[in-house]
Amino acid sequence: MTISVIGASTCDKETYAVAEEVGRLIAERGATLVTGGLGGVMEAACRGAKETGGTTVGILPGTGKADANPFVDIPIITGMSHARNIIVVRSSDGVIAVGGEYGTLSEIAIALKLGKPVVGIKTWENITGIVKADTAVEAVRKVFELLMSS
Repeated sequence: MTISVIGASTCDKETYAVAEEVGRLIAERGATLVTGGLGGVMEAACRGAKETGGTTVGILPGTGKADANPFVDIPIITGMSHARNIIVVRSSDGVIAVGGEYGTLSEIAIALKLGKPVVGIKTWENITGIVKADTAVEAVRKVFELLMSS
């Protein structure tokens, strides 16, 4: 099973800690983590998964492996800029959004269009289809429940 964690490439310490816990919990459940491979939320989730022995995939927007955060096991070089968001979402069974900006919004929209479950922690409000969670534990539990029920 693969879970994408999406969010901004820069974030505050609180958001970083939440994303790191999400990554750790995903790895503890034996799922592969997919992110956009850069910093911020993506780095935090990869760090949490990697430190727990999980596997991390980074779908990179640029043209070099050096763009990947240090916790990416498998860098996928796309050279596609923001268009790589489609690959991030398509490569996952479910999505967890942690905070985020417009890139995150695009990934949420793609996931919902494709019928993939989206769980959000402090992310875009008032979007039909996002299942709200207040904590990392709740978000990971909900995404796995949604995947098991579909």
